Amino acid sequence: MIKDEMNFEDVYQKLSDKVYGYIYLMIGEAETAEDLTQETFLKIYKNMSSYRGQSTISTWVIAIARNKTIDYIRRKKRLSFFSLLKTPLIAQSDTPLEILEKGEAVVELYKVINQLKLDYKEVLILRKIKELSIRETAYVLGWEETKVKVITSRALAALKEKIHSRKGYFSDESSG
Repeated sequence: MIKDEMNFEDVYQKLSDKVYGYIYLMIGEAETAEDLTQETFLKIYKNMSSYRGQSTISTWVIAIARNKTIDYIRRKKRLSFFSLLKTPLIAQSDTPLEILEKGEAVVELYKVINQLKLDYKEVLILRKIKELSIRETAYVLGWEETKVKVITSRALAALKEKIHSRKGYFSDESSG
């Protein structure tokens, strides 16, 4: 059971933006991310008694959000071939000024991340964007901590390779 100091409303208030941001980064569709966020919190509400304290509330909630998101991706994949590059991916919490300050390079970075295979994409979003620890990431993904470290390393290498293949977007120097 979720501890007395943490009721459903508290969990929702504290984590709904984080869940939405994670789902949005995974699928790149605002409306669908909203729907999946609501489905996630409905499941949490119905299953609050299943929380056993094996991880933080935040990690438990993100694991549920991940499962909802993966289910959605699998359903969508069965229906049609999809592209995750149609919508530029900017974090939900960013203000318009922050988005402008980040510039086109960040949009391109998110596009490149979306081109990576699912394991790489997930681990980069959780570890480097959402800043979960190795232990938290392992819990969310259902992996051993060693696998998280290895996949993170491989994902960063793949990301670096893709970035280098996209001329001009990620360097400070102008090329002519």
